[in-house]
Amino acid sequence: MVFSWRGGPEARCLLLSLLFLAARETGSDQVHYSVPEEAKHGTFVGRIVQDLGLELTELVPRLFRVASKGHGDLLEVNLQNGILFVNSRIDREELCGRSLECSIHLEVIVERPLQVFHVEVEVKDINDNPPVFLMKEQKLFVSESRLPDSRFPLEGAWDADIGANSVLTYRLSYSDYFTLNVNSKNEENKQVELVLRKSVDREETPKHNLLMMAIDGGKPELTGTIQVLVTVLDVNDNAPSFQQSEYEVRIFENSDNGATLIRLNASDPDEGTNREISYSFNSLVSPLVIDQFSIDSNTGEITIRKNLDFEKVNSYKIRIDATDRGHPPMAGHCTILVKVLDINDNAPQISLTSVSLPVTEDAPLGTVIALISVSDFDSGVNGQVTCTLSHHVPFKLVSTFKNYYSLVLDSALDRESVSDYAVVVTARDGGSPSLSATASVSVEVADVNDNAPAFQKPEYTVFVKENNPPGCHIFTVSARDLDAQENALVSYSLVERRVGERALSSYVSVHAESGKVYALQPLDHEELELLQFQVSARDAGVPPLGSNVTLQVFVLDENDNAPALLPPGAGGGGGAMKEQVSRSVGAGHVVAKVRAVDADSGYNAWLSYELQPAAGGTGSLFRVGLYTGEISTTRALDEADAPHQRLLVLVKDHGEPALVATATVLLSLVDSGQAPKTLFRASSSAKSGETALVDVNVYLIIAICAVSSLLVLTVLLYTALRCSAPSTEGACGQGKPVIVCSSAVGSWSYSQQRRQRVCSGEGPPKTDLMAFSPSLPPGPPGSVVTTGDTEASFDSSGKVGCAYILCINVFI
Repeated sequence: MVFSWRGGPEARCLLLSLLFLAARETGSDQVHYSVPEEAKHGTFVGRIVQDLGLELTELVPRLFRVASKGHGDLLEVNLQNGILFVNSRIDREELCGRSLECSIHLEVIVERPLQVFHVEVEVKDINDNPPVFLMKEQKLFVSESRLPDSRFPLEGAWDADIGANSVLTYRLSYSDYFTLNVNSKNEENKQVELVLRKSVDREETPKHNLLMMAIDGGKPELTGTIQVLVTVLDVNDNAPSFQQSEYEVRIFENSDNGATLIRLNASDPDEGTNREISYSFNSLVSPLVIDQFSIDSNTGEITIRKNLDFEKVNSYKIRIDATDRGHPPMAGHCTILVKVLDINDNAPQISLTSVSLPVTEDAPLGTVIALISVSDFDSGVNGQVTCTLSHHVPFKLVSTFKNYYSLVLDSALDRESVSDYAVVVTARDGGSPSLSATASVSVEVADVNDNAPAFQKPEYTVFVKENNPPGCHIFTVSARDLDAQENALVSYSLVERRVGERALSSYVSVHAESGKVYALQPLDHEELELLQFQVSARDAGVPPLGSNVTLQVFVLDENDNAPALLPPGAGGGGGAMKEQVSRSVGAGHVVAKVRAVDADSGYNAWLSYELQPAAGGTGSLFRVGLYTGEISTTRALDEADAPHQRLLVLVKDHGEPALVATATVLLSLVDSGQAPKTLFRASSSAKSGETALVDVNVYLIIAICAVSSLLVLTVLLYTALRCSAPSTEGACGQGKPVIVCSSAVGSWSYSQQRRQRVCSGEGPPKTDLMAFSPSLPPGPPGSVVTTGDTEASFDSSGKVGCAYILCINVFI
């Protein structure tokens, strides 16, 4: 950069400060420098890092780089001091031709965060090209009859420089007959003419050798020369002439081959063959013109031979000679300036650079995805390009500079909804009709851990039979995570808690990967009916996310407990039951009762009694109630009966397989006078029991009828509600039929209260039905014995007053 300044050091510092502040104010606007062409390697251009507001220490960490389309090695930046310098030879003529404006556009890109700066470096022209003539010599034919002040066009020189360096002046070597005249209508058409000062005489001087010099306006001046050979012709003294010395023609590019450009008409005042005119291109016309156009020698019509392309050549200068057929022939000259007009025949071009992919779904708004540049070789409105994006994408285009855009994030992303976007960038010019180009950018959305694993249900119910083998698989939980890769890898674990005095992990475990739940030890229905716990599912994201599901494990009963005999007395121990029986009792008299309980539940706790047959096979004096355990006489006793009777009573449950307990009853037959009061009390109780049994049967029939009527009404009401109400699923879903039973016969012994959970559509499950054991020890008449939440009433004989089983199917 070249500065010119007058003033002291203080003023110089003030100027530098103002320039620096102005550069800082422009921010991301364009920074301008200038450098002369042909500058040496290392020539200082500007303090680009300082002018862009960057720090030297951040150049390498932020990946500072300079890009120039097609001119990448002309200029470089020293990362040590931040100076932009000339790296290789810069030839302005090679770079921009004869364009008045010539500059190198640089893109300075830094990342973290991504910033783009645009720098324009103007290349100044120097006078490094001398004027050049296309030919080494020019030949002219001048008739001796030509009058003074006749003019003969000469081909001027051409200078590759611009401005003052390309302004040419011409000089001619001394001659008595010729002088130079330069007709400067405009810079593009500066005509050099050789002017005849006085008439020539072929006999005196048939040829004139002249030297024409072209001098440019540079400092220092450069020159070029050409030999002008003038041949003096005789006789034919009138040359053809055109109506105008210069014609201007405008034609659109891509015009059809063979189209007429112009039809020329020259005239010659001579007569005969001297006025017959032939048209041709001047010998100095460039081969490009000859290749592009053709001329009819007879009519002077100029037509197009090849396609015209405004983007390659936008103007032509054609010199035409009209030559007569005289001896010697004479020629008239004119110049045709052809202006090629632009049409919209070039579609825009799109270039994608610095694509930052993939984009995380939590990327902030305004994140730069890609840098886009567009160009169009047309000019004017045909070269004005606008860019748009495809619809319904969360991105937008932000213009950063002329024909430069940034693709930025405009709305939030969600990978679980859309994992990638096909973004189509459309560039459209302003021509009529307009042309467009498209470029597609596939934007992949990277996952972040924003979804926790989810179970299908918040709670699961599992039924497991007791006495299961250790380590058996009882259930599998499964959670789904909508994220991807490691964010979707789910691991399972128990939510530890205490179950009584033991840890939950001593009962069950869960496989971390498969979600399979295992029972670590055999479960006991009598110890633990319901095991409720939670399983946690957690993904592998950072930070990890998780959720819990509840498992209710119901332990189902098996027949693993044999009936247990109750002691004969209230506080007595085990062993044989001993009773004294008076020989005077009659048939059906109750002499003893065997009592037993079963720790199981349901049918597994329903007990029956039978008497072991005697060893001799003779008929027994006694029998036992199948479900009551009461031992009574089958006939009246007499003196012939043995005084000591030993009975074996088998107590069986209804499990599969059935378990058995054996009770031994020792009876002593005594005379009636020796029978203790207890026997009398037992006899009287037996008689009253027979009377009470009749009453119980009546009550039993009434109760069965009432319950049956209630059941029928319930079923009818339920059917009506199901038919009238819409089909909806209850809170607990569809379940299996549950059977609750009680019996009018026998002893359904139960170790503790059992409740059946019935699920309704709303509210918590309710305990609607209970099954309990009526096999309780006898109590005084009218008393009520409570075991847990179950009550049983005794009559005067000590038997359970209500002993029937009602079976109800409850459909959930």
